[in-house]
Amino acid sequence: MSNSSSLSEFLLLALADTRELQLLHFSLFLGIYLAALLGNGLIITAVACDHHLHTPMYFFLLNLSLLDLGIISTTVPKSMANSLWDTRAISYSGCAAQVFLLFFLFGGEYSLLTVMAYDRFVAICKPLHYGTIMGSRACLKMAAAAWASGFLNALIHTANTFSMPLCKGNVVDQFFCEIPQILKLSCSESYLREVGLIVVNACLDFGCFVFIVLSYVQIFTTVLRIPSEQGRHKAFSMCLPHLTVVSLFVSTAMFAYLKPPSLSSPALDLVVTVLYAVVPPAVNPLIYSMRNKELKDALRKVISWTFFSSAKIAFAFHI
Repeated sequence: MSNSSSLSEFLLLALADTRELQLLHFSLFLGIYLAALLGNGLIITAVACDHHLHTPMYFFLLNLSLLDLGIISTTVPKSMANSLWDTRAISYSGCAAQVFLLFFLFGGEYSLLTVMAYDRFVAICKPLHYGTIMGSRACLKMAAAAWASGFLNALIHTANTFSMPLCKGNVVDQFFCEIPQILKLSCSESYLREVGLIVVNACLDFGCFVFIVLSYVQIFTTVLRIPSEQGRHKAFSMCLPHLTVVSLFVSTAMFAYLKPPSLSSPALDLVVTVLYAVVPPAVNPLIYSMRNKELKDALRKVISWTFFSSAKIAFAFHI
């Protein structure tokens, strides 16, 4: 028997048990991670450098890319390193840091997606007041509130979880540290405190979900009244990427945490976790850029400038 004060490390779930499969896992996660770094990095660079994209919608998109980079960087590199070095260990402080960062970043992302829904609602349903409502100061406050809500949420949950005595070993049945898996190691009724906090958190998240749904009901009602087909197409192009990202984020997270125990299995749990924690940060940049001409043009400029600068540097070294 051990308690949390005597634990020095946790053992994460091994995604493969042979060297060949470990290297395959490393390669797959490396590909996904590089795709996420490239896609989100390009969006951040494009929005920061192109003054045509200095609008509320792209400002929030830049924040979303930062959060996505943080989420995938919290889980994937450690899992890759464990596969490469054939180990399962993560330090106690490293596990606490993962829990904190994931709650912080996921909470911030969900709050930001709610703010982005409000931005789309104002842009389409109240276009004449858009400049007044979504001014630069208001956008900064909304983004700061999203980040701050994630930070406060993470601080409360992490402090509460790691203050509980843990005496059921140190094996975490996931490839990163998450609170439901840590709660399984608790040996006292104090875990009910954290369960209560999670329920309260779920209620707040449900409130955000209802707000997003009601916003889009009004958005689509307004869009269908637009007489021109071109106007409807432009409005849908503005909203569908965000709606797709929200649907992917909410559906995978809800299934991961609310699925009945009868459906639970190690293989299914692993697939669902990858779908909500690893895949979205890699595909979100693709979803947002696919139907957005302004963003695609800005990305082309960034890519062209990057290749031109690289060629110029290489030519200079060659000389």
